Amino acid sequence: MPQIERITLFKIPNEEDIPKVLEQFKILGRDATKDGKPYIINAAVGQSFPDARNQGWNVSVKTAFASLDDMKFYDQECEAHKALKAVVLPLKQDIMTTYFESIL
Repeated sequence: MPQIERITLFKIPNEEDIPKVLEQFKILGRDATKDGKPYIINAAVGQSFPDARNQGWNVSVKTAFASLDDMKFYDQECEAHKALKAVVLPLKQDIMTTYFESIL
């Protein structure tokens, strides 16, 4: 079944802040629910390996949702995502997000 894949990249300028960012994603993975049930199909989060191709993006996040509506819920209504943003956004230099419907 097609699903929505989302990739988010962060530039976290202070290396010491990266563990805080990763911990917030662990909390998100535990607490993100919609109608009392988990709704993120799959998530992968980690510090990017050093590589010139990264262009400074040093935290990578990949999430999968059953529908575009679930991803919109994540962006606009999910309390766990709001809590994550409250901690992570002040630590970031930049953020980039893209999403697509997987053909595989």
